[in-house]
Amino acid sequence: METSARRRSRGPRRAFTEDEILDAALTLLDEGGPNAATLRGIAAKLDVSPNAMYTYFPDKAAVFKALVERLLGQVDHGVFADRGQPWRQRVQSLALELRAQLTAHPGAVGLVIGGPMDGPQARTLNERLLELLADAGLTTFDAARAAHLLLVYVFGSIALEVADHGQAGPLPPEGERTNSRHRAAAAAEPDRFPCSAAAAEVMAGYMSTQQYVWGLHRMLDGLTASVDSTGH
Repeated sequence: METSARRRSRGPRRAFTEDEILDAALTLLDEGGPNAATLRGIAAKLDVSPNAMYTYFPDKAAVFKALVERLLGQVDHGVFADRGQPWRQRVQSLALELRAQLTAHPGAVGLVIGGPMDGPQARTLNERLLELLADAGLTTFDAARAAHLLLVYVFGSIALEVADHGQAGPLPPEGERTNSRHRAAAAAEPDRFPCSAAAAEVMAGYMSTQQYVWGLHRMLDGLTASVDSTGH
């Protein structure tokens, strides 16, 4: 009788959704990085039993894969899908949109580059990029190789930007990070590292939007060197 009474006093089991699980996982990633987003930690965030998680996901890897898909699904395709706009502008818009979405959740960046991007949202994103490069005049073969190269650049740059911060939590404003890098670069010994000392101001902006866009367009210059790039 006492056992039955105790069970009744707990009330009904809390209902929750897959989206709530992903919200909790993202919050933990933002606060403490990948190691903080365990199934037990997510369950605690939701105030449910860890076993209840298995109704939706078999393991943490499945949670992370679903979270990557959701993050990629939040990318605004409207900024780069308009085929009436110059193709270079569309590639830049895509690159900047990805950077904005992912740096908003630096703890999740490692998840994006840490596994195969083979979900529906990832495939849609790749399809858009192939379409863009076809509009630039590249053949199907060259567009496929160029798409991979561009994604390596974009995700690699974002990963380095997050790593440069060196700690969990949101990234400080870009100007603050650039100033911090400038102070570090200025501290280089000019006699020992003369080239670094001379380039200190440029090196301070390695993680800036300006550098990101500069590198992107240098890549596009190379990829389309044999194509008339004056069209759309």
